[in-house]
Amino acid sequence: MDLSVILASSCRQKILRVLSHFGEIRIMKLLQKTGCAYNEVMRNLRILGDESIITYRRLGRKCIINLNHDNVKTIILIKALRILDTPIDSK
Repeated sequence: MDLSVILASSCRQKILRVLSHFGEIRIMKLLQKTGCAYNEVMRNLRILGDESIITYRRLGRKCIINLNHDNVKTIILIKALRILDTPIDSK
């Protein structure tokens, strides 16, 4: 999938921002931090997982989500989000 398509969803952008800030997070905490609906988060996690941008790890009943820093796409996406979040100097 094209990286611009991955960034096309505001929910995916929020997920990536939260993960880049926290490193790893439980799904319920991710829902709170993104403010997105459960179904929307799960659909977007599936897309990010299919692209190997995130990984899942189980701790009992809890599911922990991490960014996959071994994937070049992940590194590029996080850099792109940081650039998009940088305010433009209006001199």
